Order: sequence, then C-alpha cells, then structure tokens
Amino acid sequence: MQLGKVPRIHLGEYPTPLAELSNLGRKLGGPRLFVKREDLVGIALGGNKVRKLEYALAEALAQGSTTIVTSGAVQSNHVRLTIACASRLGLKTYVVLRGERPSVPTGNLLLDHILGAAEVHWVDPKGFATREELARATEARAEELGEDLRRRGERPYVIPNGCKPLHSALAYAGCVLELLEQMRVLDLAPDAIVTACGTAGTQTGLVLGSLLFAQGGIRVVGVSVSAKAEALRERIRQNLQEALRFLGLALPVPEGAIEVHDGYVGPGYAVPTPGMRAAVELLARTEGILLDPVYTGKAMAGLLDLLEKGVLGGAEAVVFLHTGGVPALFADTQFPAFLT
Repeated sequence: MQLGKVPRIHLGEYPTPLAELSNLGRKLGGPRLFVKREDLVGIALGGNKVRKLEYALAEALAQGSTTIVTSGAVQSNHVRLTIACASRLGLKTYVVLRGERPSVPTGNLLLDHILGAAEVHWVDPKGFATREELARATEARAEELGEDLRRRGERPYVIPNGCKPLHSALAYAGCVLELLEQMRVLDLAPDAIVTACGTAGTQTGLVLGSLLFAQGGIRVVGVSVSAKAEALRERIRQNLQEALRFLGLALPVPEGAIEVHDGYVGPGYAVPTPGMRAAVELLARTEGILLDPVYTGKAMAGLLDLLEKGVLGGAEAVVFLHTGGVPALFADTQFPAFLT
C-alpha cells in the first residue's frame, strides 16, 4: 500500500518549520545543525503525537467511535494532544493517568483540564515494583474503562500511550519525506536526525522514512529517555517489520540502521539531570528555543555529548527533532531543576 493512501485526518499545520541553529553551530564548531519544529505543529502547544493521532483518529472515526480512551504519565504530552485533537473532531476523551494525583494541577495536567478531558482516572503507583509494571497496569485500566464506556452505550476507541506503533511509523516516515523536501530547497540533505526515544514510535518512523525515501542514507540517532538501548532497538526492529508488512514491502533493515544511546537517562524517566538542564539553558540562551525537561532536553544533552565525542563525525548536516513537550517545564516537579 502507498503511504499516501492510508486513511488520515489532517490536524496539524505542515510543513512544520525547519530552522538552522546558526549560533549553536558556531559555538560548537561542528556540522551545520538544524531543528525540525514539531512543537510548532499548530494545536495545543504542539508535539510529535499530532502526526500519529491523525492516523489513530481517522481509524476511530472509520469505526464509528463516539469516545476516545487513552493513558499516560501525569505530565503526558500524548494525553494533552489526544484530548485536543479529539475535541477538535467532536469526540470526548477519557483519560487514565499513572502516578500520584497532585493537589494542584500544573503543566500538562492543567492543560488536560482546560482542553476538556471528560474524566480523569488515576492508577496509584504504590504496589508496583517497576515503572514498566505500572505502565502495563495503566494500559489495562484504560481497556477496562473502555469496556465500562461500552456498557454505558458509548463506542470507545482506545489509543495506547504514544499511539499504536504502526500509526507512529507511518506518521514519521511521512515526516522524513517532508524534511527532505525542506532541505532540498537549501541544496542540502540530512546526514543524521537525532530524536528522543521513549515509546520508540517516532524513531521507528524516522528509520522507515530513511529506508523508503533516502535509500537508508539518513542516520537516525535515538537518545533514550527511559529504557535500555537493547530493549528499544528490539522494539524498533519489531515495529519496523510490522510497518513493512502493512505496506507490502520486503525491504531489509540493516543492523546499523537502528541506533539508540541510553547514557543520558539519569536516575530515571522524567527525573532531571545536570546535562538536561545545561542543554535546555544552552539552546534557550543561544537560539531562544525552549526544550522540555523529559524528552528533548535529554535528547539535546545526548546530541551535544555525541558531537563532542566525535560519534557524529563526518556528518555535514544534522537535524534535531523537537518533539514538543514544553508544558512540562511548568510542572511543579521540574521547578527545582532550574531554580537552584
């Protein structure tokens, strides 16, 4: 199947801007650096989930769904954008969040309420030994909520945290095609794209896009914000195979095409690190661009370190994917990282 024939609802404003980080590039003295501004996609303070939701919500409407159910962390960018995009389409969104309910909503959680979440349910983290166990329990609770809504007479569509891998892969393969067109106008081609890697859907799509539209010539570098690199590489490989089967393609995936670095997570997911703070402040003070503390801040910390170590040696044009998430800067849990 051709990518352009997969059902999709256009919710964002495209192409998202591509800007050269001239000041940062001069300061670092390395390759030309660019940023692809997925945070400026045009809805609810933006982020990479919008492209994915265009496929997910098209499927929901095709199935006659009346409500959306989704889940995520307390400060989930995915949840914020799901509520916003569903609301634009006249669909109610029911949310399951993992974590302790704060006394005062800040950051993304505040926006969830403003955007009109129909109900917010909570899964208490107590009793779960690992973040992975808590995440699985949260997804299970979302499925249970979907069944409850069905009994109430609704037709729910459940979107997993971060969207289905297939929708993510299709979305960011398309983003690569968009990026190539933008750089062609500059008589350039991207040698590498650097992205935060959480659920791994975005990186899956970037690798797929490199294979489909650049003969695998774009190096896709993932910077993990939570999981170990080995686990993420295997997840991306499985997701790629699913996407290729869906498209009816038998493309080989070279071993080196899936690159993930996990040395920038720090103590854990969403836990601030000195490298993250330095990266956020550096980009803010050189380019006036704000990153978030959970995803893009750590991804930029990784990019800066990889450049310093020469890991990206030979690249002439490097693109940093700004996947959004800036509302998390205003979460009460992040205040101490920037106020000390």
